[in-house]
This record gives sequence, structure tokens and C-alpha cells, in this order.
Amino acid sequence: MNKNYYAILMAGGVGSRFWPVSTEQFPKQFHDMLGTGDTLIQKTFSRLSRLIPKENIFILTNQKYNDLVLQQLPEVTQRQVVLEPAMRNTAPCILYASLKIQKENPDAVMIVAPSDHWIEDEEAFTQNVKQAFQYCQDNEALMTLGITPTFPNTGYGYIESGPMSEDNISTVVQFREKPDYQTAKQFIAKGNFLWNAGIFMWSAKSVINAFQKNQPQLFDLFKNGIEVYNTDFEDDFIRDNYAKAENISVDYAIMESSSNVYVIPATFDWNDLGTWGSLYDKLDKDENYNAVVNAKTLTNDASGNMISTKGNKVVVVDGLQDYIIVDKDEVLLIFPKTKEQDIKEVLLKVKDKFGEHYG
Repeated sequence: MNKNYYAILMAGGVGSRFWPVSTEQFPKQFHDMLGTGDTLIQKTFSRLSRLIPKENIFILTNQKYNDLVLQQLPEVTQRQVVLEPAMRNTAPCILYASLKIQKENPDAVMIVAPSDHWIEDEEAFTQNVKQAFQYCQDNEALMTLGITPTFPNTGYGYIESGPMSEDNISTVVQFREKPDYQTAKQFIAKGNFLWNAGIFMWSAKSVINAFQKNQPQLFDLFKNGIEVYNTDFEDDFIRDNYAKAENISVDYAIMESSSNVYVIPATFDWNDLGTWGSLYDKLDKDENYNAVVNAKTLTNDASGNMISTKGNKVVVVDGLQDYIIVDKDEVLLIFPKTKEQDIKEVLLKVKDKFGEHYG
């Protein structure tokens, strides 16, 4: 394996639309959401390690999840777990980790990948990333993988791509925010729009240059710690300075304002597993199109439901269509699939009425 290949595995999110399974204390990336025997973070780590030396995979997460990471990824050492003492979106933690990696290996090229995506064709994923790495080694480039849209999804951001080169790489014309339905239909009709999967590739040098140019204040904040990165004094510096960072995504911070951004259309199936509905789409269904995880079901006049329990409970459902039914410890959720985006707000109401313990 190439010792210059690195990964930043993003594992700090809460995944509140997967409540009540995903909670602030135990988020979705640490759960076996699909009933495969592996948690999402374990699947992602395994996928990345097909191309990247395991010791070069860094896990970015909140400090409260440090023990969970080490429990679920026993091959990982504490050196590889990069802890955020405060929630500050993706730009600060990516810059911080990139500076650490560059100090360790100035020739590093890396992928930034979320820990909660589902990718079935891991060989195709590996080949796409390998192609991107080779391009990033030879060029000052910020690269992303775009997903060919299959329907006018309003839950994803979009990438407008320019003319395609012979090797299937194109420039990014612009990033577009999550559209309404009519706009999404227009994007798909044009044929040069891709879903933004939030998977990035670049050299350490290129991404740090982009931060220095586009986010000088953020860059200066973390540059001040270069001397102590990868030493015993790093934790003190980060504890004292991390919360001063602006709360900004890497898309806003550098991708949307850089001119050297490129995209490769992915050749693999992809799902960001952001909601119960997206999980439902990936699971096998019974004869009535019910998707079931860790449950025994008896159904009558019930179809299109997402059913999940803890401990393989018996669930009897009669006369219910297109619902999310999730049983977890002290919480039972019975909620229309069409309103799944509202679960985040429901969680806030539950915590407000019954206490933080339930979230």
C-alpha cells in the first residue's frame, strides 16, 4: 500500500433524524443500522483500508466519542483519533487534521469521507478514489466524487459540472444548495448535475493552501499550533483554541470559492443514510414492502413500513401504511414516513417535555 495515502474519517455527527436509535450519547455511526453485523463506522473503516494503510486512517470525532471509536475500531491507536472539544462544523476539524497529517508526511494525499454512508460496490469506490489520488498527486486540485442523480431529490446539494475530460474528470462550475422539487427536476434535465456526496480528495499541500487563501483567519488560528501538533502538548493547544474557530462547513470555507475544484462521477451506488426513509430504501423488503431490522413481525393490511426494534422483539402491525416504527429502550416511535424530516424537531420537543435523557 502507498504510505502517502491517508484518510480523514468524519465521525462526529449526532444523526438526530435517526432518533430514537441515534442519540447524542450513542450516534448512528456506532450502530449496526442495516443489521449486517458491522456498525457504519466499522464498514467505512474497512472500505477505506482497501486502499489506505490502516495506520494512516484518522478518525475525526467529538471528544465524548473517543472511547466508542477505540472500542469499535480496535486496530486504531489513540494517535489516529483526532478529538474536537467543541462542535464547529467540518472546516475547522479538516484543517486541523490536515495540518497534523502534513507535519507527519508532507507528501500525503487524502480522502475525507463521512462515517455513515452506505456503498455496496467497494471495488468501484476504491478505483474512483485511486484515480482521484493520482490526479491530486500531480495537480494542485481539490476533488470531489459526484453521484449521478436517479430522481429529483431535494435533500441533497448538487454539483454543476463542466465538460468531461477523456479520463472522466470535469471541472466544477458551481455548487448548488438543496433545491426545491421543480429546480431539482431542472437540474436532472440538464444532465450535468450530480449529487454532492461530501467525499473529498486532495493533497495535504493543496487543501492547506486553499484554507490559507480563502480562510486566512481560520488558517492562522490552527497554524499557531504547528509546533505542538503530534506532540504531548497538542491537547493543551486545541483545548485552548479550538472553540475560537468559526462554525463553517468545508464546502462554504474553501470548495465554493476555489477555482481548482474537480469532480469525478462515481461509478458506485451510494446512500447517505440520513433518515429512516433512506435506510428503508436500502433494506430488503417482505412481500408487503415492509423493511425489518432486528424484529419478528406479524403484519396484516400493513405495507411500506420501516420496523426496527432492539433485541428482536415480536411486532404486530395491522392497518398501517408507510410508517416508521422504532422501539428503543424507553422510547417507541410511530411516525409517518412522509414526515421523516420532522423527527429532528420532534426530538427537541421530547427533550423539552421529558428531559435530555431521551435524546
